[in-house]
Formats: sequence, C-alpha cells, structure tokens
Amino acid sequence: MSQSKVYSSAEAALKDVVSNGQTLAIGGFGLCGIPEALIEALRDSGVKDLTCISNNAGVDGFGLGLLLQTRQIKKMISSYVGENKEFERQYLAGELEVELTPQGTLAEKLRSGGAGIPAFYTATGVGTLVAEGKETRDFDGRTYVLEHSLRADVALIKAQKADKSGNLIFNKTARNFNPDCAMAGKITIVEVEEIVETGTLDPDEIHLPGIFVQRIVLNSNPEKRIEKTTTKVPESL
Repeated sequence: MSQSKVYSSAEAALKDVVSNGQTLAIGGFGLCGIPEALIEALRDSGVKDLTCISNNAGVDGFGLGLLLQTRQIKKMISSYVGENKEFERQYLAGELEVELTPQGTLAEKLRSGGAGIPAFYTATGVGTLVAEGKETRDFDGRTYVLEHSLRADVALIKAQKADKSGNLIFNKTARNFNPDCAMAGKITIVEVEEIVETGTLDPDEIHLPGIFVQRIVLNSNPEKRIEKTTTKVPESL
C-alpha cells in the first residue's frame, strides 16, 4: 500500500526533506497564498544557507520575512522585494545575494523548469541590466535574451483545497505562482485549508494534478495578512 500524502503537521511534512544549502520555490503573490505554517516550520527547523525563489520576500516579521530575520536565507530570486526593510538592510550591507527577475520571466522560468524545458528566449529585459552577460538572439527582426529555467529541491506552496491524492484547487490570486512553484519542485509540499477524499473533486475544477504533490498538510485557519490596508470615509458621511 502506498504511503499517505497527508502529514499531521507542517513540521512533520518538512522532516527529512529540508536541509542546509537547498534551493526552495515558495508560492504566493505578495502575502496572498503564501504557505504560512510551512514557512514558520521551516524557520523552526533551523536550516540555513537557503536560496529562495519567490515572487516576493514577504514583510518584516511575516512570510519570508521570518527567514530573513533569522538569517536563514543567503540568496533571493524574486521579482518584487519592496515591502521588507530587513531585506533592504541585508542587501545594502552585502549580507544577502539578490537576483531580481521580471515577474513574467520568473513565472516562466518556474513553469519551464517544471515542464522539462531548460531555457527559453524572451524579449523582456533586452537592453537592460537584466540581460547583461546573457546570450541574445534575433528572431524576425527582434532581439531576445536567453533565460535559463529554474528547478527547486523543495517547493512549499499553498492551496485552498486538496484531495488525499494531492489534486489541488487554488483560490483566485493564490493561483498565480503556486502552480508554477509546485511544478518546479523535485519534492512539493502543499499547505491547504481543506482536505477531502480522493474522487470528491470535480476533475474540471482541479487546477493542479496530484502528480506534482508529494506531501499535504492541513492549516484550516491561516492568518492571511494584508500587506497594506487603505480605508476611505464614505462620501455619504
């Protein structure tokens, strides 16, 4: 009988999987759809010298900001890092290596890695610092830069719902980077708000098949912080 993909806790799901010096792909868009419990468990594991591939670097004290505080990340591969003061401090002090990548290019690097495509050409970044030192080639009169795909030792992602085989449904914006990170991971661990029996989900509603998922952990009440709250007094008042 095959081993169950469902683990009792985030700590149990990470055990014997994460180690020093690994490359991790971590899902989420801003603070939306980040694997909160898995990130906290990763911090508590004490592993260090990590390279993290993520759309963002979290905020101070939450998300990947927790791993920056504990100095467990040595390199970030990201597209947006503007909400984290500790990130800025470490980068300017030369304590953190940063590889800034255009957002669409980052998504395609992960998707291509998961699809077995080692590299691709894109027009994004041509003529900028992004293209420095990279191969370029002209197609139909336009210059493109060669970008290498990304794979990760471990992917930590967040979904709204999973069945016990790991078939996933994401909620709105959380579908942005999470599927790509899942595909790029050699081992993918998903944190979900609900787990149902295999066969319960409508196949047409599944966003990512369970072949990409090795471990599942339940977090039914995530905090789901908002990066910035903007309020406006109604005009009627």
